[in-house]
Amino acid sequence: MQDITRRSALAIGAAALAGPGLAQTAQPGGIPRTDGGALGVKPEAGASLRVIRPARFVEPDEVVFRANAQRFQDRFNIPVRIDFVGWEDIRPQTAVVANTGTGPDIVIGWSDDPHIYADKVVEMGDVADYLGKRYGGWGSLSEKYGRQHGTGKWIGLPIGGNIGPCCWRVSALKEAGFDSVPDDHAGFLKLCLAMKKNNKPVGFALGNAVGDGNGFAQWLLWSHGASLVDEEGKVSINSPETVEALKYLQELYQAFAPGTLSWLDPSNNRAYAAQEIYLTFNGVSLYFALKNDPKTASIAEDTQHTLVPKGKATASPHTATVMNAMVFRHTRYPNAAKAFLAFMLESEQYDPWMQGSLGYWAHPLRAYNASTVWTSDPKLTLFRETMESKFWSGYRGPISQASGAVAADYVLVQMCAAVASGQATPADAARDAERRARRYYRNT
Repeated sequence: MQDITRRSALAIGAAALAGPGLAQTAQPGGIPRTDGGALGVKPEAGASLRVIRPARFVEPDEVVFRANAQRFQDRFNIPVRIDFVGWEDIRPQTAVVANTGTGPDIVIGWSDDPHIYADKVVEMGDVADYLGKRYGGWGSLSEKYGRQHGTGKWIGLPIGGNIGPCCWRVSALKEAGFDSVPDDHAGFLKLCLAMKKNNKPVGFALGNAVGDGNGFAQWLLWSHGASLVDEEGKVSINSPETVEALKYLQELYQAFAPGTLSWLDPSNNRAYAAQEIYLTFNGVSLYFALKNDPKTASIAEDTQHTLVPKGKATASPHTATVMNAMVFRHTRYPNAAKAFLAFMLESEQYDPWMQGSLGYWAHPLRAYNASTVWTSDPKLTLFRETMESKFWSGYRGPISQASGAVAADYVLVQMCAAVASGQATPADAARDAERRARRYYRNT
């Protein structure tokens, strides 16, 4: 993964935060919003906040985020400390925070993490109602990940999400005899094998990668009509559809570049930039890095995005990797924490952050569909609907403590890796995944 220089990132951040954006009544980028009423929370006297969130993949994500936090600190005289944590480290650290009742006031974790700790986090309906009314409502995935199933309470506040569509080299596809990525399994397999034959292999993460590993495993299952659980939350992973999906993986794996069994989230970025692979599933970060590095600008020019193949699904079967904020009950300053999150999602802060990162974290609130970032480059437009996907972690059942635990334990990823590596047959791997899932989905 290659970043643009810090100087460039600072320039992006300064430009984004300058001018009219300093006034709370402004509407940066033409983002439509209503009055929305008052938030109704008053930060506690003497408050200070500590926040942890996932590390950045594109430098303006961190630079502009820190600048926005500084603006909150300056405006409300509330010191804010922000720590950026490795993607695979967020969940273990969140578990420590939850189990000890100490540490950060706000954890910006992953998609269904608030549902694991539902009894230990502050309800945030007031913030969600305020922002939803002000910015055109929440996207479908925002509602899914933010609200607790059965109660409707807001236990998380989605900050943004990213999807991993097909990211591919136009020239490599043409060499293989294709103009675009086929939408069916047979065509996709034919393409990938043809690319491997031309020494232009593909690569998908089969290691414990929060975004890329889970994203590939979910696509594989959903595109074959398989799912972890059914609509009632009963474990359904051990099915003919899952076995079919894993048999397909055995064939597809022949087109993979070496090493994918140990790949984490940065790995396919590096491999694609180094021209070791020519097709993968990835978010904006890869294109951003290629485009902003003179050494790889030609690769960016030759890169295109399309949604992942539908296979047997009725729509492209992907969900988003969502940054989901939790305020833990041990905080002495819950109102300050709520005020901070609301402030960061206001258009004065949010649109410059999204613009600077080229939409790497796509918006959770529908008014941001109007952001000019989505038309600034036609290769970004596909990412505008990120938070409107009809698939989610734990699909087809409710998001719950169990679905979050299965994701955190990489049950689906490791099932796929066992088959790809030859350590298990498709049938054996499906049975083992069922056994592991039942540890979390009790009484099913």
